Amino acid sequence: MSNPPKDFKIFEFSKENKAKIELILKRYPEGRQASAILPLFDLAQRQCGGWLPPSAIEKVTEILGVSLVRGYEVATFYTMFNLTPVGQYHVQICGTTPCMLRGSEDLKRVCKKHLGIAEGETTEDGLFTVNEVECIGACVNAPAVQINDDYFEDLTKETFLNLLEDLKGGKDIKPGSAVGRQGSAPLEPPHERHPREGGEPGDA
Repeated sequence: MSNPPKDFKIFEFSKENKAKIELILKRYPEGRQASAILPLFDLAQRQCGGWLPPSAIEKVTEILGVSLVRGYEVATFYTMFNLTPVGQYHVQICGTTPCMLRGSEDLKRVCKKHLGIAEGETTEDGLFTVNEVECIGACVNAPAVQINDDYFEDLTKETFLNLLEDLKGGKDIKPGSAVGRQGSAPLEPPHERHPREGGEPGDA
């Protein structure tokens, strides 16, 4: 069972992350360090177990010398920042048109039936949080799901359920296409595709 999320009333970056911050800030010209707000928020969110508490937002704005309001403008604009605690596995189901047509609604029903949670909910053991998200850029391999930092594509109800069960069991999982597709390549090799009706150009 996962540990309950900390409240992080007071947030401080770890020694390791403070060193990373120094390197990140060196990438920006003098007077432009405020642009580092995205990578610093990402560092803070990872340190907090997948979410960005108010104390972390305050700490980042303090480091960068920007207003707290500016910090919240950024944190609330980008959906990659979670302003409430999430489970150990943050399951983000793409719900835009290509994925919806290819079965994303079925994937949501799998979560409801087998995890007992709907969109925006977290399992009682803190293992899974499920959210529907906008396009994650894997339309050719729809339906697609992002779990933490990894993409899982070409899913069916069965392969998605197997994926969730493997995560429950602590097994190693392989990101990418569930059907072995390389990138967004066609499933059939070119020489096995059926010629277009009437033959190929140049046929006698």
